[in-house]
Amino acid sequence: MLLSKIYAAGGNTHLFENVEQQRKEKGVKKQPGRTWIEVNNKVHTFVGDDQDHPQTIEICAQLQRLSGLLHNAGYVPYIKSVLHDVKQVEMVSHLCHRSMKLAIALGVINIAHGPPLQIMKNLQVCEDCHTSTEFI
Repeated sequence: MLLSKIYAAGGNTHLFENVEQQRKEKGVKKQPGRTWIEVNNKVHTFVGDDQDHPQTIEICAQLQRLSGLLHNAGYVPYIKSVLHDVKQVEMVSHLCHRSMKLAIALGVINIAHGPPLQIMKNLQVCEDCHTSTEFI
């Protein structure tokens, strides 16, 4: 997986596709990125583009609000964090709905003036999520 990410980040599409093909042929599966946040003594789990949370509508609205605030503060999405061959508009949308950002939005909704948000991940934090979290 790491080699695949290195090739993709470097723009080596052919080598990226070759490694991905070998991975699929050998049955190696990527563990999905997950993010956990505790809100009001309950742990909530998210994956990218998650739509299963009971507060999905509020979370999406909060993401829209945060996206506008981030843009006004000078944040620019780091689209190199998206390793998929999709259009730039889709990349920005994908970045906005990463598991970490969903968890942050839930925390902002439910923990207005409480303790700092504590977020746990099973994988590394991508550069875009790291930067946007700093802005937030």
